[in-house]
Amino acid sequence: MQFYKEWNRLFWSTTAEKAAEALGGVVPVVETLEQAFRECSRGKPFFGGDAVGLVDIALGSFVVWIRVVDEAAGVKLLDEAKFPALTAWAERFLAVDAVKEVMPDAGRLLEHYKGVLAKRASPSPAGY
Repeated sequence: MQFYKEWNRLFWSTTAEKAAEALGGVVPVVETLEQAFRECSRGKPFFGGDAVGLVDIALGSFVVWIRVVDEAAGVKLLDEAKFPALTAWAERFLAVDAVKEVMPDAGRLLEHYKGVLAKRASPSPAGY
């Protein structure tokens, strides 16, 4: 899963410089996803057509995390100008009642994520 590999670099970036570099690696993968969505959906709202399917769930499980990482890193991966079809898909996916029921709260995730990054960026105590 190329997306996860590249996005994971962005996820663990502790500086703006590292985030910018990682964003450069993940954007081409998202370009591929944008094209894949256009081809697979054939103009329908989801990857498999009119209803949420396995691909929607697999990729959709990252959408809230993508937004959290974007906020913390000061980037915008799902940019409407660059990826209009995928950005619209993400909005539709998050609007599905069954998805809304199970998606974690973005604000709580953001606070947790910021704490994890702060610990990761701080020097380790001696002996660890």
